[in-house]
Amino acid sequence: MLKVALCDDDESELSGLCQIVREYMAVRGETGGRLDAFCDGASLIDAARQIDGYDIYLMDILMPGFDGIQTARELRGLFRRGEIIYLSNANDYAADSYSVGAFYYLLKPVQREALFDVLDRAVNKLSRSRHAVMMVNTREGVRRVLLDDILYAERSGRIMRLHCSDGVVDSLTLRCSFRDAAMPLLEDRRFYMCGASYVLNLCRVAAVEGQNATLDNGEKVVLPRLSAADFKAAWGKYWLEGDAEP
Repeated sequence: MLKVALCDDDESELSGLCQIVREYMAVRGETGGRLDAFCDGASLIDAARQIDGYDIYLMDILMPGFDGIQTARELRGLFRRGEIIYLSNANDYAADSYSVGAFYYLLKPVQREALFDVLDRAVNKLSRSRHAVMMVNTREGVRRVLLDDILYAERSGRIMRLHCSDGVVDSLTLRCSFRDAAMPLLEDRRFYMCGASYVLNLCRVAAVEGQNATLDNGEKVVLPRLSAADFKAAWGKYWLEGDAEP
């Protein structure tokens, strides 16, 4: 079931947006989905807490109280899933939108065809993220790990260690290079190899400062000095390109 939240302090624009999204859900067979509308960011955050987050957020940027950027930062601190689509009368805040991992930035007035296209891409991305997995041989047997749950992988001695949302998964002793072992990750554009011993999920990186990559759970990974600049560039490119295919 697709859960969509709309947030705009202009009631007329919010009403028009609701109509377009309802049409989208009917055309795409998502009539059993959930669509909630809010006039301010604080109300959206409270509702999101109650249902463990939405799949898609369509938000105005300029709103009284919590603006769209502040609202997104709060949501990112609560839930790591959920695609954010910003709606604005100007593109002055496009750079800020990338700082919270926004999926797309649409200029108002929102056109039905343009929004349908962006929603299709967001839904497809959600579907791929939820189903992509990596099979890992561990001491307890073969472990199925969702790529979406992997924060980063590192070479630790002669094993590959996956740092996941719910803990650590250690592989058996590697009989190939770390790069070869991590290839199932590197074939997904969300993952980037930094130096010889780290593969990070770009989607789970909240900030990069110097040699420190801060993940969305607050953990910091110290990047290899010679690779930090290239990693930061790759992270920025990932968000700037949105959901483009590799």
